Amino acid sequence: MSSFFTRRWRGQVPMRTLFWRDMLGVGTAVNVVATFAGLIMASQGAATWVAVAIHFAPLPYNLFLCAAVHRVKPRSGAAGVVALVWLAVMILV
Repeated sequence: MSSFFTRRWRGQVPMRTLFWRDMLGVGTAVNVVATFAGLIMASQGAATWVAVAIHFAPLPYNLFLCAAVHRVKPRSGAAGVVALVWLAVMILV
C-alpha cells in the first residue's frame, strides 16, 4: 500500500479528495493552528524567531499540497489557480 504522500504526488488521489479535504480542509486547519500557536508564543514572550518558525512550520506541507493539485490528472485550471491563491493566503495567515 502506498503512503499518503506518495499517492498524492503520483496523482492517485481524486481531485475532489485532494482539493477539498486535504488542501482546503486539513491544510487550512493546520495553518490556522500553527498561526495561533505562533501568536500565543509571541504573546507569552518567546523569541520572535520561535513564533515565526511555528507560523511557517506548515510551509513544506502547503507547497506539497499545491504541487500535488497541479499533478492530478485530469488537470483542472480553476483548481490550480485556487491552489496558488490558497498557498499565498496560507503564507500570510
